[in-house]
Amino acid sequence: MSVVTKGFQSIQNSGCVGCHSDIPNPIELAFAFQPIVDLASKTIFACEALVRGLNGESAGSVLSQVSETNRYQFDQRCRTTAIGQAASIQMESLLSINFMPNAVYRPEACIRSTFAAAEKYGFPIERIIFETVEGENIVSRPHLVDIFKAYKEFGFQTAIDDFGAGYSGLTLLADFQPDFIKLDMGLVRNIDTDAARQIIARGVLAMCEGLGIKVIAEGIETRGERDFFAAYGVTLMQGFFFAKPAFMAIPTLNVGSLDL
Repeated sequence: MSVVTKGFQSIQNSGCVGCHSDIPNPIELAFAFQPIVDLASKTIFACEALVRGLNGESAGSVLSQVSETNRYQFDQRCRTTAIGQAASIQMESLLSINFMPNAVYRPEACIRSTFAAAEKYGFPIERIIFETVEGENIVSRPHLVDIFKAYKEFGFQTAIDDFGAGYSGLTLLADFQPDFIKLDMGLVRNIDTDAARQIIARGVLAMCEGLGIKVIAEGIETRGERDFFAAYGVTLMQGFFFAKPAFMAIPTLNVGSLDL
């Protein structure tokens, strides 16, 4: 019996009131995929699923349709659609899916559709990363920690996005150590020429090394930004320097972007 099947069977009888709704006319969506590259192996390590409209419309146009009444259904549909589309384009890397913590009532119940989609499309759950942003206006920290812990127990990988921006911070890492943190692009921007950003980044990298957390430098747009992080041992990076998101397709990496 596969890990996916075991996990799905272990939670298929779970349920919660918040997970049931008959909202008609679900939001139509598709995904563009942006690569997270591994400089060490010169390959695509993972692809982040970025929500779009059916014809490639912007994320903003899709997210503007999300409300309190359909947030749960939207979050669930994002997960299952991302997995289905990743499988359809024969994605061999990891798949990073953004989730809405305030759409998760009970992790063991709200994860059922994800297990079902992974089983249906033959996409191993070990290749799925769930990432989100900690935010004061999104969810309480204890609830977010509970979600992360549950997902890790189910066999998924976890990531904190935009680390260093807004409310994302050290207290969350004290309570839970994800597999990855993604450095906010505001910290990454022009870091090769900004002494203050360099000092902060080196501190974060040392902290993550001690905690056993892999760092992804997000929003890399220049060779200088890439080379700064490469010099400090960061091999996982994401940004337009490597490739722009590709709509319902595996992105093609920019020529020479992985050559140090």
